[in-house]
Amino acid sequence: MNHARIVGTGSYLPEKVLTNVDLEQMVETTADWIVERTGVEERHVAAPGETTCDLSEQASRHALEAAGVEARDIDLIIIGTTTPDHVFPSVATQLQHRLGCRGGAAFDVQAVCSGFVYALDIAYRFIRTDGAQRALVVGADTFTRIINWQDRGTCILFGDGAGAVVLEKADQPGIIDSQLHADGRYKELLWVPAGVSSGYEQTRENAAFVEMRGSEVFKVAVHTLKEMAEQILAANGLTVADVDWFIPHQANRRILSATAKRLGLPEERMVDCVRIHGNTSAASIPLALDVAVRDGRIQRGDTLLLEGFGGGFTWGAVLLKY
Repeated sequence: MNHARIVGTGSYLPEKVLTNVDLEQMVETTADWIVERTGVEERHVAAPGETTCDLSEQASRHALEAAGVEARDIDLIIIGTTTPDHVFPSVATQLQHRLGCRGGAAFDVQAVCSGFVYALDIAYRFIRTDGAQRALVVGADTFTRIINWQDRGTCILFGDGAGAVVLEKADQPGIIDSQLHADGRYKELLWVPAGVSSGYEQTRENAAFVEMRGSEVFKVAVHTLKEMAEQILAANGLTVADVDWFIPHQANRRILSATAKRLGLPEERMVDCVRIHGNTSAASIPLALDVAVRDGRIQRGDTLLLEGFGGGFTWGAVLLKY
């Protein structure tokens, strides 16, 4: 059976930086309160006219360069995103065109903040079954486009960004295991209550924004992330002690710290970039992965545990050797 391994990573953050001091001028809050509650000090905001595909392209080119791979060698593109440029076509097909590779499958996956983990799992299964030889997997969102800047509970958290990996067929793992889950009972804890077939036209004048019941999301997220980590490790005969780097969805600092504590995992072995880019939804895990690869923390042969948790609720984990 085929294996799949990550051979290159890349990321991109828009140029505009929105600091906590900036937010003090926009909503009733203070910079210190935001840091205390979320750990976020700044987030990046896409410029007018800058789209999810634009961000995806930059991150993808960095990942291709790191992998030493030409775009024409990519035969599968999957993008996890909740904020596509258009209703259709997909961001993935537009990215495929920009990169100059054509003919292979290209599609988007919508699992909100779990989008990258879902996309990586799917690409892994394509490669294992000879459906692809080399995949470009992207997590990207312009999440600030669906944020109500008068809602203190959400506007302090989210930012825009993209992260990408090149995944290719290999003789040895690579990806050891992956697991995906969902439970639609929780949809109203974190959602945008509008859509194309449910009456988006009627809500457009009032705009369709993210709504979140933060304290309830926190409880479910921490419990779920802990259980999922324990399950995938146990299924592969491993323990937390075997994990070199834990890379969870960068939701906010409190969720990251609480999850690490419940797992008994030292925070020094957790990649935490939420301070510099906030919650970038599907982009957050590949962004954090790329940061830790490029600054030298993550080395070849390290065991990584990636975990996503997002609206739906959706959640998933990927266990891999880098």
